[in-house]
Amino acid sequence: MERMNSCLKSCGVILFAAGLTACSTFPLPPVSEQGKGLRQPEAEYRVVQPGDTLYSIAWESGRDYQDVARWNHISPPYLIQPGQRLRLFPPAGAGRTSRPESKPPVRSDSQKKPVPDKPETAAPARRVPPAAAGRLSWVWPAQGELLERYSANGPNKGIDVAGKKGQPIFAAEVGQVVYQGGGLRGYGQLIIIKHNADFLSAYAHCDKIYVKEGNVIKRGQKIADMGNSGTDRAKLHFEVRYRGAPVDPQDYLPRK
Repeated sequence: MERMNSCLKSCGVILFAAGLTACSTFPLPPVSEQGKGLRQPEAEYRVVQPGDTLYSIAWESGRDYQDVARWNHISPPYLIQPGQRLRLFPPAGAGRTSRPESKPPVRSDSQKKPVPDKPETAAPARRVPPAAAGRLSWVWPAQGELLERYSANGPNKGIDVAGKKGQPIFAAEVGQVVYQGGGLRGYGQLIIIKHNADFLSAYAHCDKIYVKEGNVIKRGQKIADMGNSGTDRAKLHFEVRYRGAPVDPQDYLPRK
């Protein structure tokens, strides 16, 4: 019996040592990486919901609206219907974009303009495209302290301007309203303005909104009151997109 117990103890020591060797050969992943699931692939299609526009869907998915229109055979004025299924990736054999790659133009010193003190007279609603030719000349969309800057590698793809609820928000450049609503998660009440074939701008967390989809807007025109919809304080989150890609708004706005 003693001989058997001794044998069992010896086997236990051997197994324990083998276990240590195995652990040293195949270490467990760091605690911070345990339990993390694989990143889910991006959806290839998007079903149109009430209130969506082609521009808002392209904005939300980080696409150029012209590419989304081309992939889905949609012609200007890019009307879509609830329940319609839109492709967000190019079909097989089609290129990612039909437009040649180019870097967005940036501000020149001659473009500097002051932030307007009061809104200009509202333009009547017209369903016509905004003027597309020539260099744009931007103005600040709101007055206030700059809370957060654009981050190319971080989550903030625009700038945040502090203010008070009810403070005016102005159109940064002439254009046409192509989306107005609260359907984009994280933006609250949002306005998207198309300035030309390349540039769009967005004004998030609005309170009262004074424009509708299709309105042609002047530079410096009051389009909304600042609010805290979709966020924890009164502020304006302002973004600029060039051919669907976020760019730093301060590359275009006058220097303060």
